Amino acid sequence: MSKAKREDFEGRNAWAGRFMTAAIIQGAAIVGLTIFLVIGQVSVIKPEVSRVIAAGGAGTWFTFGYITYILVGVIGVAISSLFYHYLGKGRHGSGRAANASAWAHLILMNAGVTAATSMMMLAGYQGGAAMFPLTVGGQGFDAGQAHEIMSSYVEPIAVSILVLVAGVIAGGIGFLIGYRRQSRFVQSSGVGDTEAA
Repeated sequence: MSKAKREDFEGRNAWAGRFMTAAIIQGAAIVGLTIFLVIGQVSVIKPEVSRVIAAGGAGTWFTFGYITYILVGVIGVAISSLFYHYLGKGRHGSGRAANASAWAHLILMNAGVTAATSMMMLAGYQGGAAMFPLTVGGQGFDAGQAHEIMSSYVEPIAVSILVLVAGVIAGGIGFLIGYRRQSRFVQSSGVGDTEAA
């Protein structure tokens, strides 16, 4: 591939590449967390995460945070990359507004999902672990006492979710801007005229 063609390809697919890189980083983070949890299961984490998850209740927050991180932080970001790849096929999908919304999408979505799901997992583990008896590493708390531990996370999680949503909305606006510019380019170049004749 010639240098000019490579630069053109990279320029058109820069946002797809950035989002795919973010998805790979998020995927590596969840793999790292999973390895830590599995190794910690047999050595350092008491009570074990598996007990907290199996007990339900407060531990459900851990499970929900973990699954949400995979679905939104890894898969959602990778799917966003596909949208940017699609919109990057035409040269007329970029501009200041589209770039600003893409940056907002990338930064806010990744920061929001990471913060929200991390706090969900931490709150779920702390609350669930506290409900176990002292003999297995818990504190013997009842549900009300465990809720007190978790309640301090509710507002920061909500703010993080709003940051995530703001990023997704910014990305949607960027997609619309790029799609409209691409549609105008196709219409003005007369690509659809041959089908009408």
